[in-house]
Amino acid sequence: MEEMSKQGQIGAAAMKAGMDRKTARKYVRAGKLPSQMRAPRDWQTRQDPFTEHWPEVEAMLRDTPELEARTLFEQLCQKYPGRYEPGQVRTLQRRVRRWRAAHGPAKEVTFAQRHRPGEAAQTDFTCATELGVTIAGQLFAHLLCVVVLPFSNWLWATVCRSESMAALRKGLQRALHQLGRVPRYHQTDNSTAATHRIADDKQAQVDGRHRRFNDEYLALMRHYGMTPRTTEVGQKEQNGDVEAGNGALKRRLEQALLVRGHRDFDTADHWQAFVDEVVRKANAGRGQRVVEELGAMRELNVARLPEYVEELVRVSDWSTIRVRHCAYSVPSRLIGQTLRVRLYEERIEAFFDDKQELSCERLVGRNQHRIEYRHVIWSLVRKPGAFARYVYREEMFPSLTFRRAYDALKERHSGVRGDLEYLRILHLAASTMQSDVELALGLLLDEGEALTSEAVKALVVRDERSKAVPQMAALVVDLGCYDGLLGEVAA
Repeated sequence: MEEMSKQGQIGAAAMKAGMDRKTARKYVRAGKLPSQMRAPRDWQTRQDPFTEHWPEVEAMLRDTPELEARTLFEQLCQKYPGRYEPGQVRTLQRRVRRWRAAHGPAKEVTFAQRHRPGEAAQTDFTCATELGVTIAGQLFAHLLCVVVLPFSNWLWATVCRSESMAALRKGLQRALHQLGRVPRYHQTDNSTAATHRIADDKQAQVDGRHRRFNDEYLALMRHYGMTPRTTEVGQKEQNGDVEAGNGALKRRLEQALLVRGHRDFDTADHWQAFVDEVVRKANAGRGQRVVEELGAMRELNVARLPEYVEELVRVSDWSTIRVRHCAYSVPSRLIGQTLRVRLYEERIEAFFDDKQELSCERLVGRNQHRIEYRHVIWSLVRKPGAFARYVYREEMFPSLTFRRAYDALKERHSGVRGDLEYLRILHLAASTMQSDVELALGLLLDEGEALTSEAVKALVVRDERSKAVPQMAALVVDLGCYDGLLGEVAA
């Protein structure tokens, strides 16, 4: 149309528009654009198979709007056998969708909110195991604690093992000390890290909307001078900025890992450093909005809180302590004593009279256990009959080689005799070096020789004797060279 108004030549105008001359003439004669000439279709290419029974379907939709089209289709097939085919369900779904748009009930509207600079920080946990990161060749199952400032979309991410209060404290503190500023509010969802379960709070059972804050979480908020607030139960869109930030962060990390070429890291700290670098590059592009947000927040003027909580735990007769629904073994000499346990996000430490007695990785979940055979083997050797039904018996096999040795002993000796032979071997491993005992077991099993505790001990002791300490001649120090130096200086 533009070319026709300039030159008035239908051939040249059609050529520049990329259409046939006859098609161009049609639009010129009509004086309308192609989009203006489309008429709404008022016919059907095939007959609607649901015309006969549509009034019944419509009545069910009016009575129960929540019914899905597939459920309605199943009702029709049950009521009228052989009348409808499975391939016709899509037709019913389209017709139900049109009916809902024209006559269905009103839907809840989500209202976009205007964020204020420096007003709040949103925190959420997201699973990062899907990234396929490995630590020393082993798949690293972990989460990311993500903190986002909604106004500027500045974010910070912390690697953590669980959605616990310790992880929340660690992630929030890293973000605040990275910012050097503190927002007015801290907003999180209704996870048990910050709030109690509904069943523990009668008021929450009444209104069904909010849960009461945990004491540890309130103490963290008081320390940093922030006001806590949560989303309503089941309303995750109220934390929409951090929810969107989770997906954007994992996409960035995925791309960065692809560029890196592999996903293996030496330690979890190296993976955390990699995440920090990716996040810094993302925050660098936020520009002036970050500056505006920082200017609206209060300066951070408090020290970082310890990233652990302490509990007093008594050692049971099983030589174990129970910490947050999980069991850990400790040296049996501590039975009956009370230990001071520090719970970090990724590990626990146990102290007796300020001496550290245990340091190990913290277990994730409930009713887990970590039993060190060196803590209980001395008693098991004296009570071999307890081994057969020992609750933590599977923890008494440090490796597959020890398990193979036990199976071989049970084939040769029945009853307590086989258990006693194995416990003596395990006692030897605790008294000397586990690796030496494992090597001796492997040799005996591979060569098919008789496996006994004495045979293993003979190999281990002979190996120890072969490791002779080298004799070194005493170094004679000649101080004459120093006298020569002093003489040269005097000269």
